[in-house]
Order: sequence, then structure tokens, then C-alpha cells
Amino acid sequence: MVRKVLFALLALGPLCVLADHLGAGDIELFVLAALALIPLAWLIGEATEHAAHHTGPGIGGFLNATFGNAPELIIALFAVNDGLTEVVRGSLTGSVVGNLLLVLGFSLAFGGSGDLDRRSSLISLGLVGLAVLLFLIPAVPGWEGDPDRHDLAVLSVPVSIVLLLVYVGVTWFSLRRHRRQHVSDESSEMAAWSFTASLLVLGGATVITALVAEILVGSLETFAEKAHLSDFFVAAVIVAIVGNAAEHGGAVVVAARGKIKLATEIALASGAQVAVFLIPAVVLLSWLIEPLALSFRQVEIAALAAATAFPALIVSNGRSSKAKGFLLIAAYSLVALVFLLVGDR
Repeated sequence: MVRKVLFALLALGPLCVLADHLGAGDIELFVLAALALIPLAWLIGEATEHAAHHTGPGIGGFLNATFGNAPELIIALFAVNDGLTEVVRGSLTGSVVGNLLLVLGFSLAFGGSGDLDRRSSLISLGLVGLAVLLFLIPAVPGWEGDPDRHDLAVLSVPVSIVLLLVYVGVTWFSLRRHRRQHVSDESSEMAAWSFTASLLVLGGATVITALVAEILVGSLETFAEKAHLSDFFVAAVIVAIVGNAAEHGGAVVVAARGKIKLATEIALASGAQVAVFLIPAVVLLSWLIEPLALSFRQVEIAALAAATAFPALIVSNGRSSKAKGFLLIAAYSLVALVFLLVGDR
């Protein structure tokens, strides 16, 4: 049923592009674009999963990292092109925080009691913690003076390279660890898509996502103004949730089916992937447009640190519960409220 609804909602993508061509208002375009990104993100994830079925875990992991984060990556690059650096940093911060608090919280709340993969969970949280420490290198100097000055963008490059190397190393280690545990349980749906079909769907969905993301970014400032919200809050909460909506829903559905260990790994691994892959990828690719500095504000660093430490405390005993899930959701609500009160710089 959910798949059928998502397939039907794919019509929102072309409809959004058509509405933009016909001159629809910015508020209507932002809402339509935000809704259109949800099924598009799901389709990209679906096509990536089917393609990975044919390539094996190594290339499959690369495809997942590259295209699984495509909506967020595209949104970030369009925002860089428009000079909305606070929007870029806010959406990336919000993505990490959302995965570690909101998605994990809903997964535990729907999954209830069960065992967790404590080692895997702490590795993912450790990666985010490492990223936060490295982010301090360009962030702290940015707390005084212009946070977008060129020297901070230059300082962000080696930080990004180190994070990408860490990501590659941990991914290789993880693949080796899980190689013997791999069980082939593909459904008939998985076998239905050929590799060529998967790549064609992936390419088409990515192109439409790019068009919709451009509309979303172009209408964001007007939407924020009319809704009396800061650009930062819209990016860190609304855009971050929309960019991950399909993946978030997938984790919750998995948890509701009793696979709490898998759901937890999806949420935490997604947060880690944004921190050590997506963020440095955005920084390095931004040099093709306009160099981006990882000069996160104090509130963003504090939110990232809290979103790392609190889940680590929650999963440290290797057990899940509904109460822990509600605590994480409450923590996310508190962070979102702080983002709302702090607003733009």
C-alpha cells in the first residue's frame, strides 16, 4: 500500500516543474517541491538498492553513499550556488541531528524492546563524534569575523579529505565484517529490476530531483519570510526532514515489523554517512561553484555534540525500549525549538 502511494506521488515532481514554468507563487512552489522530494528520495533509494543487488556489496555501498544522499547533496549545491551558506550548513546539521535523534527515536518507539547491535551503533556514533571534533577546526575561527571568508573554506578542505578517508576505511572494514553474515533474501520485487533498468530509473529520478531541488532552494527565502521563520530553521528542520523523509519512513516501518536492530543501524549509519561522507563531499564539490566553509555556529556544534552523546547513552547497554524512543523524540523537539529561537545569524 505504501509503495503504491509513493509511486502515485511521483507525479508531484513533473507537476512541480510545470507549476514553476507556469509562474506559481514561491510559497506554493516550496510546499509542492518539498512534497515532491519525498517520493523522489524513495525512488532513488529503491533504484540504488536494486542496482546494488547486481553489483555486490562493494560497488553497492558506493552507489548507496553516492545516490542515497543525492537529494540532500543536490539541495546543498544549489544553495551554495545561490550563496545561501547558512542554509547549506543548517540542512546538513539538521540531517545528522534528525537521523540520530528523530529517526532513531521513532524506530525505538515503534520497535519496542529488543536487542541492538551495540558495537555497530557505537562505531556509527563514534564517527559522528570524530566529525564534530574535526568540524571545530574551521568552526571556532568562524565564530569571530566573517564565517564565509576564504581561509576558512581552505581550512575545511583537509578536514573533508580526512573524513572521506575515514569513511572509506570504515566502509571497507564493515564490508569485511559483514561478508560472512550476508544472507541472500531478495524478494521477487528485488529480482524484477534489471541492472540497466535500475540505472535508467536512478538517472531519471536524479535529474527530476535536481530540477525540484532548484525550485525548493529558489523559493525557500520567500517561504521562510511569509511563514515568519528563519532561513536556518527552515533548512535545519523542514528541508532536513524532507530530504530524508523516505529513508526515515523506511527505518520506522522496519522497526514496526520487529527488526529493531536493523532499524537502529539504518538511523545511526545514515547519520554517520552524512557526517563523514555527505558533508565533506559537499565541501569539495562546492569548489566547482563557490568554496564553502565548515564554519558551523556554536548552536550547531552543540546540537551535533548532544545528538551524538545522548544516543550513545541510550544504546550503551545494547537494549531498546519505547521509553528510550520517546526520550530521543523529546530531545529532537528541544533541539528544533532551540533552532527556532536562535534563528539566523
